[in-house]
Amino acid sequence: MKIKVLMTALVMSYTALGAFAQKRELDNANENFTKFQGLRANMTLGKPSLMLAKTSIDKAAENSKTSGLPQTFALKAAIYASLSTTDADASAAAADYAIAAEALKKARELDTKNENTSLIQNAGREMAQVQLDKGVKAFQAKNYDEAYKAFDEGRQILPEDTTMILYSAISASNAKNYTAAIANYNKLVTTDYKNKVQAYNDLVTLYMQNKDTTAAIKAIGAAVEKYPANNDLRKREIEVSLLAGQQGELIGKIETAVKADPNNKTLYYYEGLTYSQIAETNAGQIKKLEKAAAKGSKTAAPDPQLAKLKQERTDDLSKAADQYKKAVAIDPNYFEAVLNLGYVTMAPAIDLYNGAQQIPVTQTKVYDAQMAKAKAQFDLAKPYLLKAVELNSSSLDALTNLKSYYLGTRDEANANAVQKKIEALPKN
Repeated sequence: MKIKVLMTALVMSYTALGAFAQKRELDNANENFTKFQGLRANMTLGKPSLMLAKTSIDKAAENSKTSGLPQTFALKAAIYASLSTTDADASAAAADYAIAAEALKKARELDTKNENTSLIQNAGREMAQVQLDKGVKAFQAKNYDEAYKAFDEGRQILPEDTTMILYSAISASNAKNYTAAIANYNKLVTTDYKNKVQAYNDLVTLYMQNKDTTAAIKAIGAAVEKYPANNDLRKREIEVSLLAGQQGELIGKIETAVKADPNNKTLYYYEGLTYSQIAETNAGQIKKLEKAAAKGSKTAAPDPQLAKLKQERTDDLSKAADQYKKAVAIDPNYFEAVLNLGYVTMAPAIDLYNGAQQIPVTQTKVYDAQMAKAKAQFDLAKPYLLKAVELNSSSLDALTNLKSYYLGTRDEANANAVQKKIEALPKN
């Protein structure tokens, strides 16, 4: 009886010893991998530890008692991921990467208690770096499809990594894979990415390139809602709305906001800016029609569309001025509003001035009358033009507007003086 007990004890001890031996391989792998990480700045010293870690993890992965442990897969992923970044042989590195990818996938599935998070994250970072390097190389070679594939694989490894998401978006855009680019930019604006304003702008551009104005308007609307004080986004919203023929909806949206917040100077400014942009759009169409008319018969009847557009431009400039004045009434030192108020007030004067230059020299009275109207309109703008320069004497726009005033009123001395100030501005 004692012999049986003794034999049983021996069997149990042997079994425990075997399990311990295999667990020891995991410990060795972990110990040597940790040592490698501390020495990896010097590969001559660090690589032997990594190879020892590989030997131990391979043994642990082959043993039935440790092969299915989350720790085994996590260590294997981390070790082989590091091997893939340190192996000089491309085919060997690719094989190491494939093993790491398979192990990482399994480790994520099994590590339900998050006991191996550090190892899993380490493997993910290493593998993502491999894809990042591959993607950058392909992008620099202008192989945008391959760059996207690499960045996208890195993004799948690190789904919340903003660099991977951004690079995936940019490379997809360059490859004209707009669906993928849009998907990545939509993801990017939901992350903690620092330059979301630019991301929204890029997203809107992609929607417009894809001829999806509805989605573009929705995206820029969401951007403005998140960053209501950003002038660039507001301007973009106006541009997109005009291209989509939805300026009326945009003005209605702003006016609704004004009713809820009547003392918000920026809302008046943005409504003024909308009317300004509409006026500038009409100005482009007017130039095209005038150019076409100049090529036609001199006895042809005036184009009614041209007259209509000119009147609409005048009306929109007046509406813009009214809104800018409301903004300035709330804050007399609101530079952007003062600057634009000066411009929209001067714009009709410039139109009158340019129109006068087309009057035949024989019609002196007509010419003088139009120039007098132009001078009167220029003078209405002068206080705002001067105020804008007073508020920001280094503004190229403010100085250029003031120079235009002096040129329009034929005050060459002051125009030259302002030009010197412009030339003295720091070069970008």
